[in-house]
Amino acid sequence: MSRERLRGLLSRGGPLGGLIILCIVMASLSPVFLTFNNLFNVGTQIAVIAILAFGVTFVIISGGIDLSVGSVLALSGIVFAWSSVEASMPWPVAVAAGLGAGGAAGLVNGLLIAYGRLPPFIATLAMLSVARGLALVISGGTPINPIPEAIQTLGAGDLFGFIPLPVIVLLFMFALTAVILRSTYPGRCMYAIGGNEEASGLSGINVIRQKLFVYTLSGLFAGVAGVLSTGRLASGQPQAGFTFELDAIAAVVIGGASLAGGVGSASGTFVGALILGVLRNGLNLLNVSSFWQQVIIGTVIALAVMTDTLRRRRK
Repeated sequence: MSRERLRGLLSRGGPLGGLIILCIVMASLSPVFLTFNNLFNVGTQIAVIAILAFGVTFVIISGGIDLSVGSVLALSGIVFAWSSVEASMPWPVAVAAGLGAGGAAGLVNGLLIAYGRLPPFIATLAMLSVARGLALVISGGTPINPIPEAIQTLGAGDLFGFIPLPVIVLLFMFALTAVILRSTYPGRCMYAIGGNEEASGLSGINVIRQKLFVYTLSGLFAGVAGVLSTGRLASGQPQAGFTFELDAIAAVVIGGASLAGGVGSASGTFVGALILGVLRNGLNLLNVSSFWQQVIIGTVIALAVMTDTLRRRRK
């Protein structure tokens, strides 16, 4: 086996190997870890973060960054809850309004970056503040409830009495992300733009249009996460999703994506989100304090970013 092929295999299989080792360690330390209830609990806990991370995967592969997804999640959830409770809209229309708010926030990000020439870091940092502020303005700073029972069931119900519905939504969004990245023209454009934006433009790719699509897609995924989170909490919370953007970006990087663009996958992000979820779940089972959990998870994120940096230097 050639060195390049071995390196590629390790790059793709490294996060999965890390997840398996982490599961073995946690299972040896806690007899509760490998029970069905606990594993489904991990899936429920990571559902919202993983859906956010899938949206961020599109952005990072195309060479950008999206710091606003946590706030856009809150805005989408509040718009959905307000439309349903205060405006008395049918819940499907309210869901569409929530998703529309997420997509609109993503589109504004894309316009600022593609036409305004703002660096993605600055544009999405501004949207982080704007979206959170709008969520507080619309809600008056207080939770909005009660939300429709159908969405509460989606956020906290079970299929066949034991499969959490958030896990079903998570698997659907995972499959959608994989199809977009592997089998569509915009997906291939994301890799091309992230690899070399100038060359992509010269080869005929409409870079501006693709950037608008990428950031709008990220906003829509944050909208889905916002509606799901609102169902799980049974109310629209203006402070929902606080710092979730950090976990979403961490899941993408831990899953093997490069912050320089051009590298990443849906399966890698899924594994990255699982690593964060298993780590948090295992530390909770071991009664590790939340303060130390932040230290440990922050160290894992730093190691993942350092690995990405070293990988790029070798190239």
